[in-house]
Amino acid sequence: MLANFCINYGSQQEILRAVNQIIQIKIEQYKNTGKISDVKIKEFEKHLYTYPLPSVDLLIRPGGEQRISNFLLWQCAYAELYFTDVLWPDFSREELFKALEWYSGRERRFGGLISQ
Repeated sequence: MLANFCINYGSQQEILRAVNQIIQIKIEQYKNTGKISDVKIKEFEKHLYTYPLPSVDLLIRPGGEQRISNFLLWQCAYAELYFTDVLWPDFSREELFKALEWYSGRERRFGGLISQ
């Protein structure tokens, strides 16, 4: 299990930083070859702060808010979102196990349809 704690972090800024880095690379590519290749997902992800970590499987949001608040927007594309009213300072081992139990009951489809 891998846990991320992001402090003073903003996903929109992270994405813009990645785009700007890729633009600079593409400018150099054009200068050297006269061509520009399309940006692939894996190429983009290499410029995110979380690289080379895997995408988020479970996002736990304590404190009663039901939003992701500019948090790992790209990385949470297929994450399961667990919201709890428990405040962060009170988030205990038992609360974590509740979230994991809830997660274990989810059917992960990654954007696909349920097979009949």
